[in-house]
Amino acid sequence: MFNNFLKLEWKSFFRSANFGKSMGIKVLMGFFAVYFMLMFLILGFAMDKLLADFYPELDAFTAFNKLIFFWILGDLMLRFFFQKLPVVSVKPLLILPIKRSAIVNFVLAKSVISVINILPLFAIVPFGLKLISSGSNNASVIFTWMIIIVLLTLINNFINFIIESFSAESELSFLPIIVIASVLYGLNYFNIISFSNGLSNSIIVVANNPVLIFIPVAILIVLYVFNFKILRNKLFLDSSLKTKVARVSTSNLDWTKNFGDIAPFMQLDLKLIWRNKRSKSTLWMLGLGLFYGLLFFSNPDFANQPWLFVFVGIFSTGIFLMNFGQFIPAWDSSYYKLLMSQNIKYEKYLKSKFTLMALSVIILFVLSVPYVYFGWKILLAYFAATIYNVGINTHVIMYGGSFNRKKINLDQKAVFNYQGTGAVQWLIGIPILLLPAIIFGVFYAVFNFEIGCLVLGLMGVMGIVFHQKLMKFIADKYLASKYEMISAFNQEN
Repeated sequence: MFNNFLKLEWKSFFRSANFGKSMGIKVLMGFFAVYFMLMFLILGFAMDKLLADFYPELDAFTAFNKLIFFWILGDLMLRFFFQKLPVVSVKPLLILPIKRSAIVNFVLAKSVISVINILPLFAIVPFGLKLISSGSNNASVIFTWMIIIVLLTLINNFINFIIESFSAESELSFLPIIVIASVLYGLNYFNIISFSNGLSNSIIVVANNPVLIFIPVAILIVLYVFNFKILRNKLFLDSSLKTKVARVSTSNLDWTKNFGDIAPFMQLDLKLIWRNKRSKSTLWMLGLGLFYGLLFFSNPDFANQPWLFVFVGIFSTGIFLMNFGQFIPAWDSSYYKLLMSQNIKYEKYLKSKFTLMALSVIILFVLSVPYVYFGWKILLAYFAATIYNVGINTHVIMYGGSFNRKKINLDQKAVFNYQGTGAVQWLIGIPILLLPAIIFGVFYAVFNFEIGCLVLGLMGVMGIVFHQKLMKFIADKYLASKYEMISAFNQEN
């Protein structure tokens, strides 16, 4: 059965409509995987020397074991934010004579061979071999120790999925893991409970008594069975149907009628943003954009570096533009086919998105006016960044949206959720953030700060002047990709 699942995964990978579109991000991720493997390999060979510098009074084996607690803690947090269960399209399988247990076992087995589980091997194997070659440690002890590290890695793997399953319904699901990790670290740091010494001593005892290795093996089996039961209970065709009815809060959106024929689209967008977990995150990011400048302007080291002001201004006033705009039209992917079957003009549909983004930029600029307290140059940089965002970046990010081919599940939690993210979302940051910073930097270096801001402002004004032609061009691009988008959004990522 596992062979059949692997064949299906292989065919799904190459036959997907997103295969060609997402090859760029796959190659990039592959490059990073190889890069980190090499870094861990180098770290493994240099580990004994590094530990000798930090812990000259301890041998390398004992010193490394004292750090395992911190590695487990950091690894668990990293997994929580970046590692998700492998994606398997199970609904077609559920209507076939295939046991649900076989599907769940395949998903869990697939999670074991992820890169994040393999990376530690590139460090501990060369480190362990160097310990054996030095003659200071028994070979059987080191081999048992290597097995223990692998087991701890897999234990972290399944603990992460359990935490994910219980926190998936919460919008601020990352808070419990941060609080727990902080408390454990604090207790250890202030020597209230020495987790690092306790774990280190336990690992050394098990390594010296291989018969005790059944303890981590038993823990791993228990966690696997627990994950198995959680997933198996969710594995039904109707598991995505709503079983909980909540009172819907409504708001008065009559003010949108002032925008004429795009008002219905704006109302749909505002309701979508407010009622769904994934899209609601764009609202929480407004606070980050608003207070982002305090990280720099309140720091004396950055206060006298005007070249940084424009970059901060572009990011701060454009935070909603970037978070919301980069997923146009994927926000509507669940009902995109229905939307496209209506008698509507695509330009009006896009104009509502443009209006929301432009309004957010202007509102964030107004709220950022108090930054003038740190100097008038900051306000000037924010003003130039606002005009540039409205005139240029709104059009750039909407044009980039015409290449989106990944569906978004609006019910999924928002924090560190990369579902629906493709190469477009990674590459769009270059013209959005770096290009205006480079343009400003060139004119700032050749002339002065005011000229740099003036050039950015004039570019934004030009974008506003040619707004109608740009929107017509962008709408034509969307229309040309209309059926390709419909086909892609009908597929599961």
